Amino acid sequence: MNALRRGLSSGLVQAFLVIVGLLWLTPLAGLFFSSLRSSQDNAGSGWWTSLASPGKLSFDNYSALLGNAGMTRAFWNTVLISVPATFLVVVIAALAAYAFAWLEFPGRDAIFLLVVALLVVPVQIGLLPVARLFGQLGLFGTIPGVILFHVAYGLPFAIFLLRNYFGEMPREMLEAARMDGGNEWRIFTRLVLPVGRPAIASLAIFQFLWVWNDMLVSLLFADSSSQPLTVELQSQVRQFGSNVDVLAPGAFLSLIVPVAVFFAFQRHFVQGVMAGSVK
Repeated sequence: MNALRRGLSSGLVQAFLVIVGLLWLTPLAGLFFSSLRSSQDNAGSGWWTSLASPGKLSFDNYSALLGNAGMTRAFWNTVLISVPATFLVVVIAALAAYAFAWLEFPGRDAIFLLVVALLVVPVQIGLLPVARLFGQLGLFGTIPGVILFHVAYGLPFAIFLLRNYFGEMPREMLEAARMDGGNEWRIFTRLVLPVGRPAIASLAIFQFLWVWNDMLVSLLFADSSSQPLTVELQSQVRQFGSNVDVLAPGAFLSLIVPVAVFFAFQRHFVQGVMAGSVK
């Protein structure tokens, strides 16, 4: 492990990682500069030519985007879908994972095996029957319907991930808390959640990115008034290059939010991924 750390700290490896990071950020930079150019400039030359004449760049496209009622409504619909779907999955999965890991109740292992079995069920299989069910319940074409679908399909993986993490906690730590008079709810909120914060943060990032970037589920379950940004951008696509002034800033806005969320929680994400790999 020490040799690995010394190798990763070498200048050559760090330079390679910087190059990889710049290459990874190149599409993001290209989309950003394209969003600051006019349709004529984007049609006539590549985005990199704007680096030679930065005076032509402006935020007029973003002003037009904010004046586009469909795009602004789609952006807020995306927020209204992504935030509750992420929050509900994290809360429900954390409670269920603690129960599967540390509580004794009849059928615990069988139920957990059923949850794990749901991981192999593709999303596409459930689209048609769930659409029929939502139609009968009056949820089809609504934001709550989209949220409910994401929560239902996000829970199996979330429970599996957190249960394995919670199960690695020392039993003596929980027994000591019980001997001190702590009930299960107090142990869960004051002990398990703080210790499990890296795994919970990693789960929240994965769930948020999946829901924010989803188009398949929203394309089927959301109507024109509740569709998110991904569906709105797809509907805005006309002849190639004819409406880059709308698509480029909209796509950049759709991209920059999950990127910002990832970097904001990067430390917790790395801790959650590396948890348990080094003893």
